[in-house]
Amino acid sequence: MPDTAPAPVLRADRPGSFPHGVLAERHPAIIRQVQESIPYDPERRRALDALLANCTEGVVEPLPADAPDLGRWRDWGLADHVGRPWFDLPWLWSESYFYRQLLQATGYFTPGPWQGIDPFRPAKLAELDAPQTDEELAALDALGDRPADERSRALLHGSLWGNRADLSFRLSAEGADTRAAAPGLVADDSETLWSLLPPSVAGGTLCLVADNAGRELVPDLLLIADLLDRGRIARAVLHLKPHPYYVSDATTADVLDALRRLTAAPGTAAAYGRRLWSAMTDGRLTLRAHPFSGGPLPYAEMPDDLRAEFAAATLTVVKGDLNYRRLVGDRRWPPTTPFADLTAYFPGPVAALRTLKSEVICGLDAGTEAALTAAEGEHWRTAGTHALIQVRA
Repeated sequence: MPDTAPAPVLRADRPGSFPHGVLAERHPAIIRQVQESIPYDPERRRALDALLANCTEGVVEPLPADAPDLGRWRDWGLADHVGRPWFDLPWLWSESYFYRQLLQATGYFTPGPWQGIDPFRPAKLAELDAPQTDEELAALDALGDRPADERSRALLHGSLWGNRADLSFRLSAEGADTRAAAPGLVADDSETLWSLLPPSVAGGTLCLVADNAGRELVPDLLLIADLLDRGRIARAVLHLKPHPYYVSDATTADVLDALRRLTAAPGTAAAYGRRLWSAMTDGRLTLRAHPFSGGPLPYAEMPDDLRAEFAAATLTVVKGDLNYRRLVGDRRWPPTTPFADLTAYFPGPVAALRTLKSEVICGLDAGTEAALTAAEGEHWRTAGTHALIQVRA
């Protein structure tokens, strides 16, 4: 983090604020969605009902003594937060712990018939198999005759804007996935990004920290395939969540579903799917699900082994809004705070691809911020209609 005095940590204790709305409205909606999409038994349904009451009116409760990740959550500050109202905690921590408690309620970590069952899988599959996905995959056919650089730019922007399909965001932003894209980006360092990944005989390693599954993960995979095909990288490491998280965050199972969708599609999409399949089997594309990826802390506090992985990469691309909050710190920074200052701790070159769905933002010039605020008030921060590509080389 920069040497200047840090901005306030985001909390959900102010009614009417965006974080308050997430805890008070989105989280109950997520519990109801899970209850409606999976026929959980009476015990699981009672546990979900209890979580619904607790997360809006109660205090943070501890994990069971036999929870497999209890020690990890203790390291992440659990003892400091137990017994406190959800709304009084750092927003990033309370959000993350809500999803851990939802998995506890559904039996995800408990030996038995519900162990390992993703409570968000029906929603993920519905999106992945939607007609809109067919349309997006069919559009790949039109890219085949375009110049290689133009095709790469299109796939980069597909990866950037794909996360408007974020299922969690859609619950509190009706129709967000159908809004027209903003005519431009609020920040665009794409030329710097390309300069870090030049076509090369040797190539380098890309770490891509994935965000959402479904119609965002597919464009991420297509971008990786293009970078491999063009020799811009020799190897890609796709960082995923170790368990279901934030409704639609991508896990290993979601990668397999996305590959199934690609390889079963007609035309160019299937060819991409086959190349990605081969890249996984020969080791050019590997998957990583580090426990810290499902944690409640900023990347400034990442463990040494993860830091070493990112340090060895030619470039790390951090996708999506949640990962952006973890990258720069979940604080209400002045929007003109330099992105390079907030990511100076990161052990190697890093790029953020993100559509704006929370209040955290940095790296804007003063004119851009003034124009956005004059046109939209504070709505531009959270509407999902603006995006950015920021790079610290």
